[in-house]
Amino acid sequence: MSTTQPTKNILKTVWHTATWRWFQKAIVLIIFSLVVNHLAASDNFLDSGSYRFPIEGFLSTIVLSILVGIIADLNFKFYKKKYFSKKVEIVTIVRFMLSTLGYITIMYIPVNIIVDKVAGGQTIFYYLLIGLLITLLLCFILIGLLYAQDLYNLYKLSIKDAEITIDSGTKMKKLTYENIACFYSENKIVYTVQNDGTTMNTDFTLNELEEKINDQLFFRANRQIIIHKDTVDLIEKIENGKLRIQLKAFIENDSIAEINISRYKRKEFIDWYQ
Repeated sequence: MSTTQPTKNILKTVWHTATWRWFQKAIVLIIFSLVVNHLAASDNFLDSGSYRFPIEGFLSTIVLSILVGIIADLNFKFYKKKYFSKKVEIVTIVRFMLSTLGYITIMYIPVNIIVDKVAGGQTIFYYLLIGLLITLLLCFILIGLLYAQDLYNLYKLSIKDAEITIDSGTKMKKLTYENIACFYSENKIVYTVQNDGTTMNTDFTLNELEEKINDQLFFRANRQIIIHKDTVDLIEKIENGKLRIQLKAFIENDSIAEINISRYKRKEFIDWYQ
């Protein structure tokens, strides 16, 4: 009883969270469909004397929105697993949006041609293109509304709550990104420096860490060190386009307390630090 109850509680919490998430998305979808169909024609305006509820358009929009939602959700799961789990940045979000709209375009064109043929109409490229552009604009807005909260939560997780397990011989310890000042290599051993100055050796290489950690917070300054953004205390411009980085006082190792950024990595560092 005591061993299964916590598991049941966890599963129940996960189920409630997932249900609430889909309920929120359903509400967004319904409100979006109502607004779009009421703005589509003057007879649908609430203050119109000939107002009628656009039931056909509303139901059609719901069906199309569900199809769009399925496409977007499958693509979001792919991006979440491959990209968003590590970092959330504008470039990746744009790629997610564009790829989703691309899949919708692939669905839209043949479906409209088939429906038009079944209805006995004649497909006109101009109207097909206009309809596609309007559909993509509405889908862009809808996808943005549906996934804004998810992306924001993933962003917070990747920045604030993410953690890494440091394996040090016979010891293992979980450290959150916020508690890590830097990783540095010395005599072929990689060390973790925490914000309280505590140093702990790891079984990682710097290359392995660079692949694992969030590069919105961490920067590979050179072959010897990866620094956390909050660890930087002072930046100086020096000769040959280089930068000298002074780390905060609790970094007691003189070999890394002050490091140089080459002119080749200068722009990359400045873009990361800003």
